Amino acid sequence: MASGFFALLDDIAAIMDDVAVMSKVAAKKTAGILGDDLAVNAEKASGFISSRELPVLWAIAKGSFINKVIILPIAFLLSAFLPGAVVIILVLGGLYLAYEGVEKIYEYFFPHEHPQNKISMEPLTEEEILTFEKGKIKSAIVTDFILSVEIVIIALGTVTGKPISSQIIVISIIATIATVGVYGIVALIVRMDEVGLKLIQHSPKERSFTKTLGNILVQALPKVIKSLSVIGTIALILVAGGIFVHNIRFLHDVFPQLPSIVTEFCIGLIIGVLVLGIVNLFKKIIGKSKQTKIRTP
Repeated sequence: MASGFFALLDDIAAIMDDVAVMSKVAAKKTAGILGDDLAVNAEKASGFISSRELPVLWAIAKGSFINKVIILPIAFLLSAFLPGAVVIILVLGGLYLAYEGVEKIYEYFFPHEHPQNKISMEPLTEEEILTFEKGKIKSAIVTDFILSVEIVIIALGTVTGKPISSQIIVISIIATIATVGVYGIVALIVRMDEVGLKLIQHSPKERSFTKTLGNILVQALPKVIKSLSVIGTIALILVAGGIFVHNIRFLHDVFPQLPSIVTEFCIGLIIGVLVLGIVNLFKKIIGKSKQTKIRTP
């Protein structure tokens, strides 16, 4: 009886060890997208008055949690009954990530106006502020959904072939980190300037450590968000390149003389440029067809 009990404990310990190892591998694989998720949400949750930053972030975090609740069961069902679909979704998601990364670079060098982002010089009414807020929350949740799909699918790819119980535990851990960890860090980032301002206000001396630290925090916020955006862009392209290299056979041996990280970045960048070109071509065709319809009596 006792030997059976200890054998059960050994089995549980072995399973937990496997889960810990698989979770570590999955976390490494999804780190790039988590970095971009962090950058995107730090940008989405900033730009509001101080009293609205945390409520907006909480609304986005709740939406992210609902996204995971929707995505996880579907991912487990696909893994169990249609494992081939996981690779297809992964590659399609890689195309989107590559496009997003390259589009950000394109936007930096060739900025163009977005009609929905035009800023009015007139003060906004309370209703307009709430509408703007809801729009940013909705946009953040949609982006989070796409990134969450990729996080879950990439993590799932690291545990394919493992028992379904291990898959559920590992992916649930990664999903929890992706929600609690990312939005916890974002909350710290968006409140950085507020903390800095309070340190400055409560500093008794003109020149003191607390006041210096407060000034650093206030000035650092826009730089941190900008840095995260750059890191996130690079991460998008790297993650996309990694997806293509590991899931498309003929890309395995491309640029064999280069380090794998350089190869993945180059492939992600090349495919991203191709997708961006196709998307921009379709936009032009659709734009011309709309103009033709408007001119036609």
